[in-house]
Amino acid sequence: MLLLKPKSTQLCVSRLIFWQNCLRNLSTTSSHCSGKVNDEEDDDKDQKFCDTKENQQDPLYLYKSKGQHLLTNTRILDAIVRRSNVRPTDTVLEIGPGTGNLTVKLLEAAKRVVAIEIDKRMVDILNKRVAEKGLQDRLHVICQDAMKAEFPQFDLVVANIPYGISSPLVAKLVYGRNPFRSATLLLQKEFARRLLAKPGDSEFNRLAVNVKLVADVEFVMDVSKREFLPCPKVDSSVVMIRPKAQVPDVNLDEWWAFTRTCFSKKNKTLGATFKQKKKVIELLKLAKTALVCKDYESDDDYGGDNEEERTDEEDGFASSASDLEMTLFKEKIVGILRTGGFEDKRPSKLSNEELLHLLFLFNQAGIHFHDHVLPKGSDNVEFAAAYSS
Repeated sequence: MLLLKPKSTQLCVSRLIFWQNCLRNLSTTSSHCSGKVNDEEDDDKDQKFCDTKENQQDPLYLYKSKGQHLLTNTRILDAIVRRSNVRPTDTVLEIGPGTGNLTVKLLEAAKRVVAIEIDKRMVDILNKRVAEKGLQDRLHVICQDAMKAEFPQFDLVVANIPYGISSPLVAKLVYGRNPFRSATLLLQKEFARRLLAKPGDSEFNRLAVNVKLVADVEFVMDVSKREFLPCPKVDSSVVMIRPKAQVPDVNLDEWWAFTRTCFSKKNKTLGATFKQKKKVIELLKLAKTALVCKDYESDDDYGGDNEEERTDEEDGFASSASDLEMTLFKEKIVGILRTGGFEDKRPSKLSNEELLHLLFLFNQAGIHFHDHVLPKGSDNVEFAAAYSS
């Protein structure tokens, strides 16, 4: 079934919502739904909502595989804008605006909206729709991948986030260079639960630990999957992220590497994790590397002549350590865990304060988790990619 192009974008959206309701009411014996259709076929066959002039161009398709799920419930859209506490002086960053259901409402409440959309088809519809309402001077659209785009200055983030980039995008926001008041995000429900998880919860994980180091996360509301077109497989939730005014004084490279180690097996005891031979060898090499880097930084005569020495040293570190050296270093690690009372504790039950204290004990003893030879993770886009793995 194909809908012809209406005379205005507003009417097009109204018919889109009508089309969604019609789809929900189709009987299971409909000839369109008879037989089993896989997700890939569903992506290719369904969800055309607007044709072009005299059917001369292809209709617009919404692809589930690309995270193109449009929220159409006006009541929920209004609630998201209201809970975001948008001020008339605010610049709002919206990521993945689609056809502009949320964008239009944000433009009515804010001074300016910066929308980042990778799909040029959506950009064309969005611009036309906003122009029909006379709000085009308050909208700036960036047609680019949100993970590659450089965000301009903004006060708030309000967005229906594409599921596929949720984790790296949240990381890019909270560890980015742009300060902001809050981010109201519509996310996959399971992902939102992970963000909201507390120590001891089954969903508690490295994602929650890293985000909550620098921000507070608040639950806003759940949103049924039936409110989207096309309908996704899972429900969604709205959460609000507020950056903390003060964050712990910790080396972020160390923190990210440390939490990766701890949460690689979050339900194992820390004693069991750090006693593994592979982990002991890894930390021993890092400890030696850190000492050498420290020596280089304090060497006023450091130059080309020392480069050859550095290469020789690094080659030496690549070889296996002696059994005695391994044993002594392992005892050092276990001693730190016992001193802090962490040997029998599990990462999934530790607060950020406890994890920060353990990292301090390790670093104080000369044990590090970030390779000091590698460049610091100042590029938050690169960090975000690794963060979601």
